[in-house]
This record gives sequence, structure tokens and C-alpha cells, in this order.
Amino acid sequence: MSANAVLFGWNRSLPGREHLSAAHFQDFSAYLQEQIAGGAIESFEPVLIEPHGGVFNGFFLIKGTPQQLSTLTSSPDWVQHLIRAELHLEGASVWRAVVGAVVTERMGMWVQALPK
Repeated sequence: MSANAVLFGWNRSLPGREHLSAAHFQDFSAYLQEQIAGGAIESFEPVLIEPHGGVFNGFFLIKGTPQQLSTLTSSPDWVQHLIRAELHLEGASVWRAVVGAVVTERMGMWVQALPK
């Protein structure tokens, strides 16, 4: 029941670095597509959040097995993308998450943990 998804999110481009963000978005998408082709992850989906006044405005939802995601996020290429993102994005961050059937399992555990 380990995390089967990773979110790589951000707030916004740093002022004056929007072109870097646009280029990196394309490069990171291509990198993740290569990871799918090589069997390193199952899928990914970029998500842009509509303006809402908050500090979380977009993310890539990356899905895979816990082992795939551990390998991905410990690879030099992944770390290089994170370093690159920090140079042009405000609030660049990574979260582990659960999706799909694992959500049902986790919620079942949560319900069992409720005081009776």
C-alpha cells in the first residue's frame, strides 16, 4: 500500500523566467514520455489549475508502482529536473500520493483506526 503516484507541482514561474518554464515543461513532458516508453512509469498527466488565488497552480501526476517511482525519483535525471525547476519556478515541490485502488485500501485502514 505504498505510494503509487508522485505529484511534481509548482506555484508559478519566477518573473522574467517564463520562457525557461515553458521550455522545461516541454522537456519534462518528453522525459516522462521516455520513461513510459522504457517501462519506468505507467503514466503521467500534466494538470493546470484554474486561477484561484492560491499557491498551488499546476502539477504533473505521475503514476507507477512504488518501486518504479522510487527508482525514478532517485535517478540523476530526475534530480537534474528538480534542480532545473528550482531555477525558474516558485514553489516547486514533490509529493508522494496514492491513487486508484490504493485510496480504497487507505480509507479502509482509516475507518478501522477510528475510535469506537
